[in-house]
Amino acid sequence: MLRIFEEPARAALVLVDLQNDFLHPAGAYARGGAACADIAALPARLRPLVEAVRRRGGWIVSTHFTLVPGRGGEPLISPHLRALRPFLRKGDFAPGSFGHGLVEELGPADLSVDKVAYSAFYMSRLEWVLRKAGIERLAFAGIVTNGGVAATVRDAHVRDFPSAVISDGCAAFRRDIHDATILSLSSAVGVITCADLLADLR
Repeated sequence: MLRIFEEPARAALVLVDLQNDFLHPAGAYARGGAACADIAALPARLRPLVEAVRRRGGWIVSTHFTLVPGRGGEPLISPHLRALRPFLRKGDFAPGSFGHGLVEELGPADLSVDKVAYSAFYMSRLEWVLRKAGIERLAFAGIVTNGGVAATVRDAHVRDFPSAVISDGCAAFRRDIHDATILSLSSAVGVITCADLLADLR
């Protein structure tokens, strides 16, 4: 098993898009009726892991899906997302807003990076801050498994970051899609569980 936190100061737990607008009862997705039990369960499951990483001196990095405000504050939304989530509106996932922030149970992050597409590496400062902080190994958790998690994990792989995806630390809107994605990612990166990583941190 790949030991991500063998040198904690050079490793990070990356929390992909665990934001209030996705997860909080007052967030955009709850308002739009797009809640999911598997996704809602993640903060409580990940909290002991986040606390263990902090105690060992590892890094907590959060990525934040962002709807960039355009003219009049109206969000710039890609056509596929507008079709998929027609309930998204002005103020949702806006930089600095409550909905844009990391859920309280898991915060604060040591480093936070805004993202505008599935991959947190796409047109962002993520790689720059990881290199500057001396972070070399990454463990990934978050949502959704087949979207932001998978895209970011694959981009970490092509950038030669030794990485692992936490299978029970991620979720998707369908369990079968989650399982298929984890299986697919296993050809490129390590697959571990929250228990595996907690044992490693001990």
